Amino acid sequence: MNSNTLAQTAKIPLQNTLIPLLDSCKSIRELKRIHAQIIKEETLTPHGSSIANSKLVSFCAISPNGNLSYAKLIFNRLQCPTIFTWNSLIRGLSSSKTPLEAVSVYLDMLQKGFQPNNYTFPFVIKACRESSMIRYGVLVHSHVIKFGLQYDSYIQSSLIHMYSNGKDLNTAQLLFDKCSERDVVSWNSMIDGCVKCGSMEYAKAIFRRMVCRDVISWNTMINGYAMLGNIEEAVSLFNEMPKKNVVSWNSMLAGYVKCGDVEGARRIFLEMPKKDIISWNTMLACFAQSGLSNEAMVLFDEMKSVGVKPTEATVVSMLSACAHLGALDQGERLHRYVNSQKISINTVLGTALVDMYARCGNISTASEVFCSIEYKDVLAWNTIISGMAMHGYAEEADRLFREMQEGGLNPDDMTFGAILSAYSHAGMVEEGKRLLACMSKNYGIGPKVEHYGCVIDLLSRAALLEEAVELIETMPMEPNPSAWGALLGGCRIHGNINVGEHVGKHLLNLQPHHSGRHVLLSNIYSAAKRWDDATKVRKLMKNKNVAKVPGVSTIELKGIVHRFVASDQTHSDSNRIYEKLAEISAHVKNVGGYLPDTNQVLFDIEEEEKEHALTIHSERLAIAFGILELPQENVIRIVKNLRVCRDCHDVTKLISKVYKREIIVRDRNRFHHFKEGKCSCKDYW
Repeated sequence: MNSNTLAQTAKIPLQNTLIPLLDSCKSIRELKRIHAQIIKEETLTPHGSSIANSKLVSFCAISPNGNLSYAKLIFNRLQCPTIFTWNSLIRGLSSSKTPLEAVSVYLDMLQKGFQPNNYTFPFVIKACRESSMIRYGVLVHSHVIKFGLQYDSYIQSSLIHMYSNGKDLNTAQLLFDKCSERDVVSWNSMIDGCVKCGSMEYAKAIFRRMVCRDVISWNTMINGYAMLGNIEEAVSLFNEMPKKNVVSWNSMLAGYVKCGDVEGARRIFLEMPKKDIISWNTMLACFAQSGLSNEAMVLFDEMKSVGVKPTEATVVSMLSACAHLGALDQGERLHRYVNSQKISINTVLGTALVDMYARCGNISTASEVFCSIEYKDVLAWNTIISGMAMHGYAEEADRLFREMQEGGLNPDDMTFGAILSAYSHAGMVEEGKRLLACMSKNYGIGPKVEHYGCVIDLLSRAALLEEAVELIETMPMEPNPSAWGALLGGCRIHGNINVGEHVGKHLLNLQPHHSGRHVLLSNIYSAAKRWDDATKVRKLMKNKNVAKVPGVSTIELKGIVHRFVASDQTHSDSNRIYEKLAEISAHVKNVGGYLPDTNQVLFDIEEEEKEHALTIHSERLAIAFGILELPQENVIRIVKNLRVCRDCHDVTKLISKVYKREIIVRDRNRFHHFKEGKCSCKDYW
């Protein structure tokens, strides 16, 4: 639209041309031009401009191309707003992010002597429901009765929806029983309320009484069963349903995701006759949350190839997948996409970006993104503090912990877990003990088993095993396997066979099918050269069909994640990789003075065999591949699913010095930044 368009319509009464003008309006600037024309006409035809203003307020408040702030601005300048104008503004506000404003406008309308009608109340009631202010809703209900509109079927349905949504099923039922006309909306409102309260039997009884079941009622029931984890009932209704739409399929998909049934979700997704953005986002989130990040990446590419435009929810799921894989290139590509599409980086998206950068090894960019988030909630603070903890920056984590509180935010359970983890990785024993002791008194949060577990881990890593044992025996709740596992890990690091044997056997009773517990106890025996006992534990694993989790290392190259296991021969470049690995091994021996730590090979074999076993660990294969393929100036980033062994840690330090490469390794517990022969963990991990 341009000034000529407005000029051409100036000779025609504006109220007659306003709708076509507004329909073509796409920006706030164009809205202002139209408003200026209305103001100009006011001096000529006051009545006509009043109608035009009302239409403009309605458009700005309700239309997807409108602007609610501008609607309020125009409305506040009106001398005599009509009930239509009041209703339009209330309707727009009831659907906004601040629905309580609609209630304020309604009260202002009453104060100025305007009488609400049957179009006013449904939106005021909706505003009360959306803002969870049921006490205002009760007041509005009394006004409905006062103005004699209690038998209006649309208002009745709105009240049923409000009360049931507020979990006041008794009042909702009373209204439902008194309904003058039980239309589909009132039935659906009642069923929806029962579902949200978890009263599925009651919802089912009402559903079965419906004479005419539309697709919404079916979907509400299916979604209710699915969200409560009763997938069998959901499937039964889904199969019985006479006509399904995309919402029906999405409800089933979400149900399988809720139950953790990835294969069931995948099957439903593939069977869907039509998919919308919710379908794609749900499946992506399912893969990302289940640790199937590669599958998420493949699905994301497929989604784009069929022309489905990613949303903020899509990006959040994909950032989670990138974080899990350590796929920084793909994460950065997503960040660029967000910027190019001018997607607003709100708190949720900003926090996902912080998490991705932190877990992909780029803590400096994570910190930059965190600082750019306008409103930082507790989760955002927890994410950056956890990131600093993973990277070993305990002092920075501590500073952020204080800054968070100075900004008026109270820490929660996760905050304390993150800061205690930071202390653990840095060996800050006194700080950790002091924080655990003052949590209840200073912050009003009683330490949970997870917090005790963090301090047990802290003490165990610091070789204070007796203190760790004392804490685990005196903590006010039953220690969980993670707490015992932290103690066992400390015994392994410091070679304490006596405590380790006792703790290990106790853990095998608690978790008889946990491979990591068996392996750790076997390793403790092997380190003490108690080969027979180590063999017994391995045989016990075999008898119970407990398989050892293999060590896996990944490295991203040009957006593709390459996977390696120990002695891997499956990579297409295996020959070149092993040639490079042999060169590296010789080089770090001759130039760096490397001597293999064969104590890390926990089998009763010859020293030469032990040395060979060390050279083919998965992270060394990944590093060799990185040196082969990445330019000298590029950081080599490795992700490993297990704790890096001491020998691989030592040799990676030497590789960083001899080859003048920066190498970042994320193992199961933390990040290791190798540069110039040193590691950020200072050999404490």
